[in-house]
Amino acid sequence: MRAQVPFSCRCGKIQGTLSDIGWGNHARCFCQSCRAADIHTGDADPGGEGITVYQTTPDKISFQSGQDQLAVFSFGPKNLLRWQASCCGALLFNTLRNPKVSFAALRTNRIDDLTSLGPVASRGFIPADDGKQRHEGILPLVIGMLWRALIGRITGRWKQTPFFDTETLKPVAEVKVLPKGEIVRILAQNTP
Repeated sequence: MRAQVPFSCRCGKIQGTLSDIGWGNHARCFCQSCRAADIHTGDADPGGEGITVYQTTPDKISFQSGQDQLAVFSFGPKNLLRWQASCCGALLFNTLRNPKVSFAALRTNRIDDLTSLGPVASRGFIPADDGKQRHEGILPLVIGMLWRALIGRITGRWKQTPFFDTETLKPVAEVKVLPKGEIVRILAQNTP
């Protein structure tokens, strides 16, 4: 695995680097909100394939250009923040709303060489035949997230974030909160 992996938005105005591969978790998510986020930002409907992310901490993400192009939306006033490129709409990251909890998930479709991340180790919200959802490899994912957040808090690395002003704890871009029911509306429009 490579120590640093470049990423970019669709049009290339945002260019950045993910560092310290191995300090995170390559995961696949099948939840409806991730699917709706892809569609909302102009990517193809992932359908039953789910989306993949590399979960790490914000201090492992740096921008070489276009950081001022970051925009952010959420499917509700308390939901995940979903960071996208204002230039081309590309979905780039998910973060929690509290910057003191070191968490960032890079959308892997913004990376050219997925082999650098290693195999998908966790799968969440997998639809089951009975209408319920199941998870695979979720314990290492959760423990890893909690461990990285704890280390970030103890060391103060949570303050090394490109997504928040650590003095005010506010995102660096104004959060656009989408209307209630937007996930259902987006998915209904994209269901054959």
